[in-house]
Amino acid sequence: MRPMIPRFVRLALVSAAVLGVTLGAQQATPPGPVTNQELLDGLKADGSNWLTFGGNYANHRFSPLTQITPENVGSLQPKWTFQTATLGNFETTTLVRDNVLYVTGPLNVAWAVDARSGRQIWRYRRELPDNLTACCGLVNRGFAALGERLFMVTLDAHLLALDMKTGAVVWDAILGDYKTGYAATLAPLVVKDKVIVGVAGGEYGIRGFIDAYDAQSGKRAWRFYTIPGPGDPGNNTWQGESWKIGGTGVWVTGAYDPETNAIFFGTGNPGPDYHSESREGDNLYSCSLVVLDADTGTLKWHYQFTPHDVHDYDSTEVPILADIPISGQPRKVVMFANRNGFYYTLDRTTGRVIVAKPFVQTTWAKSIDAQGRPMLQPGHRPDEKGERTCPDLTGGTNFWPPSFDPRTRLFFVNAREACATFYAYKPEYVPGQRFTGGAQQLVNNRDEKPFGAFRAIDPATGERKWEFLTPTPSRAGILTTASNLLFTGDGEGNLLALNSRTGTLLWRYQMGATLHGTSPVTYMLDGKQQLLVPAGTTLTAWALPDGAGNATR
Repeated sequence: MRPMIPRFVRLALVSAAVLGVTLGAQQATPPGPVTNQELLDGLKADGSNWLTFGGNYANHRFSPLTQITPENVGSLQPKWTFQTATLGNFETTTLVRDNVLYVTGPLNVAWAVDARSGRQIWRYRRELPDNLTACCGLVNRGFAALGERLFMVTLDAHLLALDMKTGAVVWDAILGDYKTGYAATLAPLVVKDKVIVGVAGGEYGIRGFIDAYDAQSGKRAWRFYTIPGPGDPGNNTWQGESWKIGGTGVWVTGAYDPETNAIFFGTGNPGPDYHSESREGDNLYSCSLVVLDADTGTLKWHYQFTPHDVHDYDSTEVPILADIPISGQPRKVVMFANRNGFYYTLDRTTGRVIVAKPFVQTTWAKSIDAQGRPMLQPGHRPDEKGERTCPDLTGGTNFWPPSFDPRTRLFFVNAREACATFYAYKPEYVPGQRFTGGAQQLVNNRDEKPFGAFRAIDPATGERKWEFLTPTPSRAGILTTASNLLFTGDGEGNLLALNSRTGTLLWRYQMGATLHGTSPVTYMLDGKQQLLVPAGTTLTAWALPDGAGNATR
């Protein structure tokens, strides 16, 4: 069934705050243009901004701020709350610039918010069609910024440029036809003069792609298809003409390496999701990391985590880049905790596997061999009778962002321990309708219940350094700071603060809703460190009380 926008929701959204109208508090000082150098610099030591999805191009989600510490985190107090009056869940990463917050929400509603007061500066609402095919949730994962513009994708597969000061639409580019299954939900990645995006729709028989658009004009600069066409290397990994409807969407933001001018994006599942015989072969470049030249979209290299995936193990997790020592030698790596249950450290110049080790219970494959291919367990393919596999289709982790601390060189992931019985049957492709060829039934009984775990992994070895268990799996992302704090949320609506070196719980607070696919961000405001928490569709800003910890360490 196609997701529909209920009529009462559409009516509730039709208010005085229509397309790009400025409302509420006005900015005292209009923000200056966001420069490429600021994007390259990432999070400054003064904590004055958060300008990209992952905090920096490497997606570390690590803040240099130290005012909030393990010793005083329990004194945090809410300073204001911003109620969005929309239904659904935030999956966004808020951008911060010049004491203004830029945030996107469900149904392509977006806001600029005064960071001091929580008052709305402007509100944008996209007029969306009734018959959206967006899977799986009418969400958006955030803005990108450059100059005086913000960039946002839409559920009907458009890319918009908005004026940063007013929210008015500057240009509108069409990515694909939403009626045939295309949608878009990721936060764009701005590199130089280009806005780089991907499309969702792997459950609808699309042919996935990554696009780059000129930030000034909105004109498309290049397109990379995540399924090779006839005559392209890799097309023979698809049986017959199955490549035409093979899915392989791109719906989570990638990373950028300025040194090699390379962008790193994870790709989604092949379609149909579960029915193996519909698309025999490895099905490139599904469930892969593709590395492209940022200027041209030319493929530099790829690594396929799950060849011929039959469990919906999208590799649309967030890649993290770093330079770390391994066996006494400096290595340039990309780190990737995969939905398939394995954690990977890859050489980011060649794609060769350095580390590949399960970080949750994993039964579909025994290990990863020296060539980087999974050693499959017998009988792992679903059929009409059902096949039990761990992890379940949600995976060992998923689209919620991990974090990396460059000081301790620890990788932090929100992991899930869950198994399922998978079923498969031959589907019929109908444009615009779901094309999955199966389903799963979660294993959830007295003796085996799903649970969650926040885990710290040494990327040089794959060794688990610590874990913090939760009785219910969570979908929260992770933020870490230079004061050895880790902020995230559990599956029951609690905001958590852990010691990032030990995993010890330091503080929790019931938010009334979960952090769903998003994490807090942190920034300085008038000399005080703020923690901004999106839970449900409410934003809450936290800070220490006056006189508590106001001097950085």
